[in-house]
Amino acid sequence: MKQLVIFDLDGTLLNTISDLGAATNYALRTCGYPEHHLSTYPNMVGNGITRLIERALPEDLRDNAEIVEKVREHFKEYYDRHQTDLTVPYPGIPELLRELSAMGVKVAVASNKYHTAVGSLIKHYFPDINWSAVEGQKEGIPTKPDPSIVFEILAKCPTRKSKVLYVGDSGVDMETARRACVDSCGVTWGFRTIKELKDNHADNIANTADDILAIVKRPGLELDV
Repeated sequence: MKQLVIFDLDGTLLNTISDLGAATNYALRTCGYPEHHLSTYPNMVGNGITRLIERALPEDLRDNAEIVEKVREHFKEYYDRHQTDLTVPYPGIPELLRELSAMGVKVAVASNKYHTAVGSLIKHYFPDINWSAVEGQKEGIPTKPDPSIVFEILAKCPTRKSKVLYVGDSGVDMETARRACVDSCGVTWGFRTIKELKDNHADNIANTADDILAIVKRPGLELDV
């Protein structure tokens, strides 16, 4: 059985896409750039807010660091006030987290979203969960798929890698788990396709929160790593 489950946030624990899209459109509109339909945003997210802004800007402006930063500041201004307007947990996620905690399994969050937003969202939506670590993007630490954020979590709650499960909804998440040398689980209810998860070598696929619980409980080969 696994002893630590590390969750991605957006597209895994929470459906945040409407609030992310609204904040990006506000920032684009404020700066005089074209907006996007909300249906296009699932393919823009996953690599942090700066990368989201770059993808949302007109192509000829994406390499302009000054413009990207200006739009990003407007994004944060809006998102910090409206991040819970439309965001909801995915079905079964609150129950899954409570069940894992009752079993003595540690839970943590590893997100490419900026750290303060991650902390406030977790506190708002899952206030009754005793998180072992909640980590978002911080200055000076590379974003996923670099595994540094996983190593930061393991430093806070030391666990054999064979006892760790990393859960996410994108190829970025599956690659993060691979680079960290921990088992991965791709969820099919998030922002990316099951094909992307499989193409990026997901060790497990979960269609429901109950599937994650079954994977956590599954006996596995004991590896002293």
